Amino acid sequence: MIRILSLLFFCGFTNIILAQQSTITGMVKDNSGQPIPFATVYLKNTTKGTSANVDGKYALKLKNGQYTLSFRAVGYKQQDHIVNLSADQSLNVILTSESYTLENVNITASAEDPAYAIIRKAIKERKAHLNEVKAFSCDVYIKGVQRLKGAPKKFFGQDIQKILELDTNRRGIIYLSESQSKFNFRRPNEVHEEMISSKVAGRNNTFSFNKASDLIINFYDNYLLENKLSTRGYISPIADNALFYYKYKLLGESNENGETIHKIEVIPRRENDPVFRGIIYIIDNSWRIYNTDVYLTKKAGINFIDTLHISQQFTKVNEAYMPTAINFKFGGNVLGFKIDGYYVGIYSNYNLDPKFPKHFFNGEILKVTEMVNKKDSIYWKNNRPIPLTEDEKINYVKKDSIAKLKESKKYLDSLERENNKFGIGKLLLRGVSINDRYDKEYWSFDPVLKAIFYNTVEGFAIKYGVTYRKDFENRRSYSIRPELRFGFANQKLTGSLSGSYYYNPRKRASVGASFGNGIFDLNNLGSMTQLGNTINSLFYEKNFAKFYEKSFININTTRELVSGLQGSLALDYSRNKNLTNNTNFKFIDVKDLEFTSNNPFSPNEEIPLFPTYNSFSATASLTYTFGQQYITRPDGKFYTESKFPKITLLYKKGFNGVLNSDIDYDFVKLEVSQDRIGMGLWGYTSFLAGVGKFLNNKNMYYPDFKHFAGNISTIFPPNIRKFQYLDFYQFSTNQQYFEAHLEHNFAGFFMNKIPLLRKAKLEEFIGGGYLSSPEKRNYKEFYFGIQRLVLRASYGFAYDGGRKLTQGFRIAYGF
Repeated sequence: MIRILSLLFFCGFTNIILAQQSTITGMVKDNSGQPIPFATVYLKNTTKGTSANVDGKYALKLKNGQYTLSFRAVGYKQQDHIVNLSADQSLNVILTSESYTLENVNITASAEDPAYAIIRKAIKERKAHLNEVKAFSCDVYIKGVQRLKGAPKKFFGQDIQKILELDTNRRGIIYLSESQSKFNFRRPNEVHEEMISSKVAGRNNTFSFNKASDLIINFYDNYLLENKLSTRGYISPIADNALFYYKYKLLGESNENGETIHKIEVIPRRENDPVFRGIIYIIDNSWRIYNTDVYLTKKAGINFIDTLHISQQFTKVNEAYMPTAINFKFGGNVLGFKIDGYYVGIYSNYNLDPKFPKHFFNGEILKVTEMVNKKDSIYWKNNRPIPLTEDEKINYVKKDSIAKLKESKKYLDSLERENNKFGIGKLLLRGVSINDRYDKEYWSFDPVLKAIFYNTVEGFAIKYGVTYRKDFENRRSYSIRPELRFGFANQKLTGSLSGSYYYNPRKRASVGASFGNGIFDLNNLGSMTQLGNTINSLFYEKNFAKFYEKSFININTTRELVSGLQGSLALDYSRNKNLTNNTNFKFIDVKDLEFTSNNPFSPNEEIPLFPTYNSFSATASLTYTFGQQYITRPDGKFYTESKFPKITLLYKKGFNGVLNSDIDYDFVKLEVSQDRIGMGLWGYTSFLAGVGKFLNNKNMYYPDFKHFAGNISTIFPPNIRKFQYLDFYQFSTNQQYFEAHLEHNFAGFFMNKIPLLRKAKLEEFIGGGYLSSPEKRNYKEFYFGIQRLVLRASYGFAYDGGRKLTQGFRIAYGF
């Protein structure tokens, strides 16, 4: 009886609390009756509020009482309205265009525009404003919408309307997401965000990747959006060097909340500089940013989209001004797909003096818990700060219904019957996939043409494999792959079976094993690609790649030990056998050229490089990334690109006598590397440096040596580790070595200044490599070139000490 009374009391009390809240709704329009998208509605002198949607509709839930609401939009005069809430009510507001005057400003034809004096003061105070707020926490709501305004009927043979669920004109919303989170920040760049709720249309079991930190763009920084929309960043209108890149024009002054606001147009000095266009609003005396309304175009060097419009509104919190509404609008045309959309962020309930517990900032920049995407429609109806538009409501209902249908076995089976259809052309060119999405089982058969190759050891050969994968909840999975290889010249059939189990995505943990026999490159880092070696052998009579046979058993495991530290361990047993050439067949017999032997050290005679021997070894490695940041979700841990180096320590032991092993050595290696170190307008730098030594080399054979990633081919896949002019095999060592690689990409800094070339968006780069070992002392190479997306061309020189070895062109493809 007591429990029943308690329950009745609780329900009654809850109803009373809910009854004390009311919702004020309405439209925000301009003088002509047109809706004002994303106008903000806040309680005056607070950071509690919301934003209108793209159609100008807003809704704000408050406890009953009297409030003063401030309605703002960039380009319009702020309006305040007093409301008395005792029940739900409607309030439509008409905002008048801003009236900025030049009454107190004298401008003459020969004088400098008054905007420059204001900007100089803003630049002088930039650092102070950048570091003014040491830490804060706030609530964040993010909404993202991407639309297709037009698309080709088919893309790679696929029906676009059907795949993307568009209307008959191939238009519609292709992505709609919302999220709510608690965002925490501490200078200089520590971030911790916890997502509270997440919803993605048509993806009931997925998590939004919305991050509050992605939307905060701070114009007090010198460079913005670095390595995001282009390989270099964009210069802030109040950067230290902004006067070199911008012209300014004072459009007028107005008074808002007792402050004088200067409206200033920012204009690029040169059309193709990486700068913004548009309007910034500066507060007099304090020289802070009040609003921004700027945009980037293709002329500024953005990729993938044509325009990006950035609008920010700031609200006074204590003595600082904090962003309360941020909107990114974009549009573009990519391969015939006309896209536009927006991301809007509402930042509210700021606390500028948060008390963070010890170790609160630990590299986890976003935490997504299990229940984040389990909120129902009632929750979102009561907690969504920006009302949905009509087409967004329809999109949620339609795609959520289709998503439920797609989870049914009947639907998935019908879908797979279509997708799993067999075709000879498909098998030859792309391979065949047989998927069972309901049971989460996937079969993948290799493309046949890619499996066929040629080398002088095996002749024409085929290496064919099938991969089976089984997925479980939260991205756990295991895979098994059998593979067969047969050479027609040596009449040798080899085969292997490998498998792996990814058992803890949040710890990036897996175990794996493989066994069998196969034909392997003598350089364990690889030399030529199979296709490259086939073409060189058949058409140019150059058999660059050298091989040996290995029967093997391997067991390996890897796991994150602590944040940023990945550990791995592998045990290998193998029986290694020397191989010789078995054919000299070629399509073109090149005059004065003959195939070399399979021994890289005796090209004219088939002398065995090593005897048949057994090998048992263990390899342990630790890789630590300094300052590693990551996102934690129930289905895994996702690392972001680090701004600091990565260091790897490896130890390998060759055991003598264990399982009749014939080897005896100890090898240790230390490497430091980092990709894409931002250099502002000057692009970015990548480097790798490594040192290693065999502490003991009592008994070892060539396959056990330390090899280097060389290249002697004109066309090759790039890698920061790869030397561009070094022989694949000649300089492997069983003693000690030091290698270093450095490459800098200028990201179009020079090419962008050449009118005929800037439209091609070419990027200049320079680089070099260095190697020192007993086999190759003081080897150096230097190169320079240009690249566009995945294709690059360069010219370089290689030196042995002070003696030039070679020079030539190189063409690289891929990332």
